[in-house]
Amino acid sequence: MRSRPEVWAGLECTVNRVGDQYLDQMEHNGHAARAGDIAQFAALGIKKMRYPILWEKTAPEGPDQADWTWADQRLGLLRKHGIDPIAGFVHHGSGPAHTSLAKPCFVEGLRAYAQAFARRYPWVEYYTPVNEPLTTARFSGLYGLWYPHGKDGLTFARCLLHQCRATVECMRVIREINPAAKLVQTEDLGKTYSTPLLAYQAEEENERRWLSLDLLTGTLTPDLPMWGYLKSFGITDEELQWFLDNPCPPDVIGINHYPTSERYLDENLEGYPEWSHGGNECHSYADVHAVRVQHAGEVEHYAGHYTLLKETWERYRLPVAVTEVHICGPREEQLRWLQHTFSMAVRLRHEGVSIIAVTAWSLLGTFDWINLVTRDEGYYESGVYDVRGPQPRPTALARMISQLSRGEEFHHPLLELPGWWQRRDRFCFPFPGGGTGLDNEEKYRFGHGTRAYWNHNTNPAFHKDFMAGVTSYAGAGNGPAVRPLVITGATGTLGHAFARLCAERGIPYRLLNRQESDITDVAAVERVLDALHPWALINAAGYACMHQAESDPETCRRVNTTGPAILAKACGKRGIALLNFSSDRVFDGRKSNPYVESDPVTPACVYGRSKAEAERKVLQLHPEALVVRAGAFFGSWDAVNPLTRSLAQLQTGEPVLVSDDHVHSPTYLPDLVHTCLDLLVDGEKGIWHLASPGEITWAGLLKGAAELLGLETALIRKAKTGRSTGYSQYKMNTVLDSERGRLLPTLEDALARYCQEAECGVLRASGERNEEVRHP
Repeated sequence: MRSRPEVWAGLECTVNRVGDQYLDQMEHNGHAARAGDIAQFAALGIKKMRYPILWEKTAPEGPDQADWTWADQRLGLLRKHGIDPIAGFVHHGSGPAHTSLAKPCFVEGLRAYAQAFARRYPWVEYYTPVNEPLTTARFSGLYGLWYPHGKDGLTFARCLLHQCRATVECMRVIREINPAAKLVQTEDLGKTYSTPLLAYQAEEENERRWLSLDLLTGTLTPDLPMWGYLKSFGITDEELQWFLDNPCPPDVIGINHYPTSERYLDENLEGYPEWSHGGNECHSYADVHAVRVQHAGEVEHYAGHYTLLKETWERYRLPVAVTEVHICGPREEQLRWLQHTFSMAVRLRHEGVSIIAVTAWSLLGTFDWINLVTRDEGYYESGVYDVRGPQPRPTALARMISQLSRGEEFHHPLLELPGWWQRRDRFCFPFPGGGTGLDNEEKYRFGHGTRAYWNHNTNPAFHKDFMAGVTSYAGAGNGPAVRPLVITGATGTLGHAFARLCAERGIPYRLLNRQESDITDVAAVERVLDALHPWALINAAGYACMHQAESDPETCRRVNTTGPAILAKACGKRGIALLNFSSDRVFDGRKSNPYVESDPVTPACVYGRSKAEAERKVLQLHPEALVVRAGAFFGSWDAVNPLTRSLAQLQTGEPVLVSDDHVHSPTYLPDLVHTCLDLLVDGEKGIWHLASPGEITWAGLLKGAAELLGLETALIRKAKTGRSTGYSQYKMNTVLDSERGRLLPTLEDALARYCQEAECGVLRASGERNEEVRHP
């Protein structure tokens, strides 16, 4: 047995039905119209790929009226590039509009489609006729989320049996044409834990998790609890006996596991948010992700890949593959999750378990799994590629997969630390002291196991001691100290924001003030870099007072131009990644359309000229550097933020004087920082425009926030932009757009989240007048 599993890939391709609406992932991610993606996928070095040729899209009126044009092209390209497709026919769907999972005609229709497919493509060897039949049956027949929206045991059981029987029938007709055809049967696998009172419910769910595989392998016998479980809903002995008489064991069992696939049940509802409350006929209880539950003592209710894959092997003794590896969250956590899964597969192979492959899932990311794909909200999670630009942009995951495919190891300093699911700061349930837990509810509400956001740790001691904790982790036999991320500008809004979110994301950092490292002092910069040996440096220091720059141009240029140039030369010489910030003020504001990265710079003030010159020098001295142009920041983490100060004045009944002749793209600080960190991990370089998509004046932004917070907007007084900065003769437009990718959520979305924080008490009144806009 090879010491390493193969690396496969997959495309999130759900076409599920909610009411009469079909939610189509491939339309959202653009792959439906972008055949060129396949060449990019092939460049990763993968040899097998889960690929959708879906029944609903190819033959909605039946095989006789099928349109194979798309399938002909795509399967031909896969074959040309040496990729074996694992053909999928139904992926969380219910078939064409005339059928559903609960109808017997689903079986007949899918069998006919499979037969037509195999006749047309007899060379295709690997098949997944139905993805995750148990999961889909729960969502469609028990929870009422997807069509046919059943909420009862019989609908659930019918949905499950029809999908499993359809799988058997599909493989039968396919093998009549291609006897070598192989079934790769996928299923989401987790585990359920509980308090002693609910042990009976946990036991039932732990038996139920094997149902689809037991049916297909012909191992569900009358003496087992699940036989009676299905009969209790109205399923007959004859229906179950059919599977014993027609076993179709998978050639490969595909296990899909996410950090939130494992559940914990607790009847003490006061410790959990309302969205988790549910129950059965006997008890009410909370149902939450086990990985987030704090337990007394040494007991930990989280099995993970190693245990679950081993359980699968020991139960069936059939080859196993991990057929989905993906989480939503920061890039470093996505890398850690893939590394963790791959290392568990390698470990199991060394122990004699037949783990044949690990699949990088969601090559193009996913849409709307945050609401379990029940609404078309456009919520995007990037994956191996990010599709928010003109073409899919490879992320750090692409490099990792490429190296794993070649049998190489992938290295990044942040992979030396544990993932969030392994850290002690991951716990948030039950809420301390009971209560509603409003501060945590939305931060930890994840769907389908794909939500794996950073931990929002607001304990000051955690931030203060974060580097000490990293050192302790290394000193406890876990290897050398992890190289930190260095952040300059300790006294500024931007520097503090990076420190805060690095701590929450588990990124070791050092936040430096001017006394610790003056960026305009060559010797001081080199001394710090040699001492700390960072993997990256973020220059959040800068001269931010645009009006004062007109009377003190030398200081502005020294801080905004000379300092970044010194950092670029020092970091370039040492191979250290660099992020430097520029501004929308490198443009004069005369353009009627939004500015993009390739537009020539036309600064009209000292501040803008200092930033434009810094861009040129930084990229000249360090061509691999990342330069981010952003609009003016807004956020609720500091009292000096212009929007926060203006709202504080409105709260006290004071009138507020604010600019109304400058149209720009305000940038929500948390979104900016998270995106910058992801781009740093991805190894992005060159100039990027990062701003909250939208265009508005400061007066308009303040009015919008005030309306959301229920404050008096009549107190807002509109003013002209100051005449001391070179912009006095015309209405400015410094709106930023991007030709590389719109990576930040919209301004409307950002403002709503800002105001939610304000309503939760995050907004603090400063009592200071809003006299100046601070720029990056």
